[in-house]
Amino acid sequence: MSARDPDGVDWAQVGSDLDAQGSAVIQGLLTPEQCRSLAALYAEPKPFRSRVVMERHGFGRGEYKYFDYPLPARVAGLRESIYPRLAPIANRWNEAMGIDARFPAQHAEFIARCHAAGQLRPTPLLLQYGPDDYNCLHQDLYGEQVFPLQLVLLLSEPGRDFTGGEFVMTEQRPRMQSRPMVLPLNQGDGAVIAVHQRPVQGTRGVYRVNLRHGVSRVCSGRRHTLGIVFHDAT
Repeated sequence: MSARDPDGVDWAQVGSDLDAQGSAVIQGLLTPEQCRSLAALYAEPKPFRSRVVMERHGFGRGEYKYFDYPLPARVAGLRESIYPRLAPIANRWNEAMGIDARFPAQHAEFIARCHAAGQLRPTPLLLQYGPDDYNCLHQDLYGEQVFPLQLVLLLSEPGRDFTGGEFVMTEQRPRMQSRPMVLPLNQGDGAVIAVHQRPVQGTRGVYRVNLRHGVSRVCSGRRHTLGIVFHDAT
């Protein structure tokens, strides 16, 4: 089984799904072998710059590690190959929401902009959950420079490696109650999600809605996730 080439993804459908609900699932971005290899990195100290125990900070339960530069080849490759497909969507969203920022076609150019703004620390991360662990609803904002989309890849197989632990999102529209969403992911699937806001067409024009994401309680087993955030951190 081979990983899915980004050139073979229907990016027009990804854009439509993001416009409709702030998320889009891409099946089979990684093979099971690639998933296991990435998950195994969690036990190694070398690829990472820091470790966060969620419970200490009120983020939930479980832990995660931020990769350091230079990023592992597969992590860097995903960041560099997926970004150019998302930049046109990000630019369209910002235009619709009246946000001035526009994003260059290549990721290296955007990272140079982040570094010029003092955002020097890489943000791709590996998350590990065990029984009763969960991730509170949150947004991955790390500085003034923010790319409005990110990629989440499930490295473990639901029902075999773990139970529970669904990837969840909420959407808060003005003067309305939050809308919950559960994204069904299998091992190797990726979810492109809104980092913070997305535009919605209303009867009086476009307005912004806020989105958050998290992980429900893991009932059993161990769950690993790779997060690809396209902006760096201060």
